[in-house]
Amino acid sequence: MRKKPDERGFTLIELMVVIVILGILAGLIIPRIMGRPDEARQAKARMQIEGMETALKLYKLDNGSYPTTEQGLQALVEPPSVGQLAKNWRQGGYLEKSKVPKDPWDNDFVYISPGAHGEFDLSSLGADGEQGGEGKDKDINSWELE
Repeated sequence: MRKKPDERGFTLIELMVVIVILGILAGLIIPRIMGRPDEARQAKARMQIEGMETALKLYKLDNGSYPTTEQGLQALVEPPSVGQLAKNWRQGGYLEKSKVPKDPWDNDFVYISPGAHGEFDLSSLGADGEQGGEGKDKDINSWELE
């Protein structure tokens, strides 16, 4: 069967050119996208710290002081049983899911009250889970957030 002049299709060469162009674009874009998960985790840690800062401020409004280091962030999800007891602890706690979240690298946040940089210090130790570091291992600290 012969092709009619108004019927058009793609030739094998045209398809090969498109595939090569897509391959080149993928080769340029994929490495850039692969570096983004660390940035996304750092951004998530900043948001988690900001959320916990808000919960800590609400705790202070209700109870007159921040939880101590010994009471820790657990005081945001259940009434503290050590140290200064909460006078007006909010039923249901101060965090939405009724549990203290882990940072994006599945480590506990570091909470110190009173802190060296304010009334409390709240930090994520980054990907390495150790204090200090550069790049993806850099600590994310409440006192450094804007």
